[in-house]
Amino acid sequence: MLFSHSPQLLDQFPQLSVATVSVTGVSAAPDIADITRPFLERATTRLAQRPESEFHGIAAWRRAFSQMGLKPTQYRCSSEALLRRFRKDGSLPSIHPLVDVCNAVSLAYAIPIAVFDLDRVTGNLTVRHATGTETFATFAGDTETRKQAR
Repeated sequence: MLFSHSPQLLDQFPQLSVATVSVTGVSAAPDIADITRPFLERATTRLAQRPESEFHGIAAWRRAFSQMGLKPTQYRCSSEALLRRFRKDGSLPSIHPLVDVCNAVSLAYAIPIAVFDLDRVTGNLTVRHATGTETFATFAGDTETRKQAR
């Protein structure tokens, strides 16, 4: 499986920096409270000092969204949306230990992190601009098509 960004996206955002990690043998069994605690504490401390909109990483994503013609307060990057939810609720729902750890790191450092179950991915993954025809499964189990946000 190849993970990449479309040439158009890289041309538009040459400053984009990406890292990928592949992990095998992941199970849903481990208790990760001791692993996530320092990340959640860091996020709590940072949010007590200033709103997430003032974090350097969030400001960079807001600039990128503006550059794409999107309203950054209407369409937020995943890390900002996660921080806002965490600030409001004081916690996040548990999804899966690996996802929970990645969400905690995302909160601590205000960076978007995606987790894919590669056993369920067919073909390659390419990050690109949305076309408006993408479908996705909601947490409620429904399938939705999101209109392009331009």
